[in-house]
Amino acid sequence: MTFDLSTIAVFVGAALIYAALLPVKWREWALFVGSVVAIYWLQPVLPIRFSGFIFPTLILVITAVSHQLTQSQNTRRDAITALVLAGVVIALSLSRYFDVNYIFLANRPPNTFIVTGAVATVGILAAIGTHFVQPARREHLLPLAIVGLIGLFLLIKTEAAATAVSRIWRTQTGQDSSLASVVDLNWIGFSYVTFRLIHTLRDRQNGLLPDLSLREYITYIIFFPAFIAGPIDRAERLVTDLRALPTLTGLDAARIYAGLQRIGWGLFKKFVIADLLAQGMALTGTNATQIQSTSGLWLLLYGYGFRLYFDFSGYTDIAIGIGLLLGLKLPENFQRPYLTTNITTFWQSWHITLSDWVRFYVFSPLSRSLLRRKPKPSPTLIVFTTQLATMIVIGLWHGISWSFLIWGVWHGLGLFIHKQWSGKTRRLYRRIQKTAWQRRAWTAAAWFVTFHFVMLGWVWFALPDVTQAAYTMGRLFGVGL
Repeated sequence: MTFDLSTIAVFVGAALIYAALLPVKWREWALFVGSVVAIYWLQPVLPIRFSGFIFPTLILVITAVSHQLTQSQNTRRDAITALVLAGVVIALSLSRYFDVNYIFLANRPPNTFIVTGAVATVGILAAIGTHFVQPARREHLLPLAIVGLIGLFLLIKTEAAATAVSRIWRTQTGQDSSLASVVDLNWIGFSYVTFRLIHTLRDRQNGLLPDLSLREYITYIIFFPAFIAGPIDRAERLVTDLRALPTLTGLDAARIYAGLQRIGWGLFKKFVIADLLAQGMALTGTNATQIQSTSGLWLLLYGYGFRLYFDFSGYTDIAIGIGLLLGLKLPENFQRPYLTTNITTFWQSWHITLSDWVRFYVFSPLSRSLLRRKPKPSPTLIVFTTQLATMIVIGLWHGISWSFLIWGVWHGLGLFIHKQWSGKTRRLYRRIQKTAWQRRAWTAAAWFVTFHFVMLGWVWFALPDVTQAAYTMGRLFGVGL
């Protein structure tokens, strides 16, 4: 399954039933169980036997372990949640015995006895770990957990490494290893899950994360409307909404209307505008070679840029709308980014929660580290290093490849140049603001430069072949035609 129209219809229908009929005391449990089932349903069909069941299960195991590392105490309520979680996983494995495989699961699950044994083993190991590793000592394991998550992320996102894992896995399952591919490890939602988990682990290290129940923690990590395409919420904010669920009225007309309106707008953006642009009106590796004129290439590039915006922001609108139906308000992720007048405000308006995440966990820590160095680097070098590193992380988060690396460097350099430019032209800017026509001309020029800088950056995003991307970049300016 993917986040397609039928999936969205099911989610919206379930959310409306939840709002209208579900007793208040069961709402948080419903979100927890519903999110667990949803991540199995959303995982697409994969060629390797049982992988469509194993990947969602691994997310739950990793999340449960991370919860143990971030909490100061273990409660009876958490034990009940763990039992319910185990029961749901085992119940889902029963679908192998019925003709409902492609309703609840992407791939046929392993034998239920094997699943039950694996769940029991994990439970026993967790109980032993909880008994022998006291909460005060778990903090020493937090750095190891973060490194492990980053390593797993790199393994999944690096084509050569993922293909090697696929080859080994296929050999173990008796499948043709010559067909091994990075596609075999299409672990849906893992990019977002990784960043949410690192957020909680780092905040625990810094003493900023409040104690969360296991049910709250898992619901935050895998909350199904935001599982595939974000936004990347903060744990304490979402959990505040979760704890307020008992105070909400079921069919709050204003909330339901706002949610449905947001979903409708998201559907229009994603399935009408974005999908229409994708039908030959957006830059791809194929049409980049077919179009012979510079103007035609520019039109394709504009189409690709707007397709990305309407696709990503459409999914965000749908997620926020479903969240409203369920009584949770997810953060905004896009605020008219293509109308911004400098690259800094663009990144404060595009994929906002991702930008916030890298600012909190890459930019700020790296800045503090460089400021503490002896001898301290120059302010210019600090700005250059931190902005470049931050944008490289954002680029590689999308995929470990040269094209995404170059895209990250492109924006890192853009941010650095803008920072230097704005510092050197501050007096000129203040003087221009005093005259209306000069102010308007400056704003128009700033918008034009920013918009086209972003558009040119999408060349590296759209074309995974670096040679083709560089050639296309030249053709946009009449070189190589």
